[in-house]
Amino acid sequence: MKKIIHKAETRGYANHGWLDTYHTFSFANYRNLERMHFGVLRVLNDDTVQEGMGFGAHPHDNMEIVSIPLEGDLEHKDSMGNSTVIREGDIQVMSAGTGVTHSEMNHNEDKKVKFLQIWMFPNKRDVTPRYDQVSLKDIKKENEFYQILSPNKDDQGVWVYQDAWFHLGDFSKGNKDEYKIKKKGNGVYIFVLEGEVEVNGETLSRRDGMGVWETDSLSVKALENARVLLMDVPMSI
Repeated sequence: MKKIIHKAETRGYANHGWLDTYHTFSFANYRNLERMHFGVLRVLNDDTVQEGMGFGAHPHDNMEIVSIPLEGDLEHKDSMGNSTVIREGDIQVMSAGTGVTHSEMNHNEDKKVKFLQIWMFPNKRDVTPRYDQVSLKDIKKENEFYQILSPNKDDQGVWVYQDAWFHLGDFSKGNKDEYKIKKKGNGVYIFVLEGEVEVNGETLSRRDGMGVWETDSLSVKALENARVLLMDVPMSI
């Protein structure tokens, strides 16, 4: 097994007034040649947007874009005609394909919105842009990982143009689960949303990240109450 650890305090950081953002991988003004991506996982941003503020309309193409609200409500509008609100407990995906313009705003004037912004390189270029979002509340499980994203349209959660699987795990202290990598050649990037866990002997705390590859599985144990996101992705772009 090979691994790489990214402690929370080593991430790129920017405060734009309306946006407080941490970058696990190179993004915008944060450029680190040793942290450009993990396999097809290109962007992992931990964003906090102030009340009533947000990202104005801007374009994307040929990228799988995933948003996971952690607190508050995120308003989405795009050139496909979608106008939605993504809430804590939802996951959203947009396949940018041949090109799409969208905006993301804090839906509320009285509280911040916090969300993960995740980009992956697709395995199929120039597709017709598409949008989807689902609630995770009915599929959430305790003390085991549950799937929230996959390559398959009929699977649980949302789907993407990539051989990637995302799982969330909400663990109380002392509980553990083993995760088996879905496809040979894939690696897993572990991102600790809350709490502290032990992953294959390594201790990870809140907002720490760890990538593992050349292994078939990994074990996650909660050292305190914890929430963990696993991103199972191809290592070859």
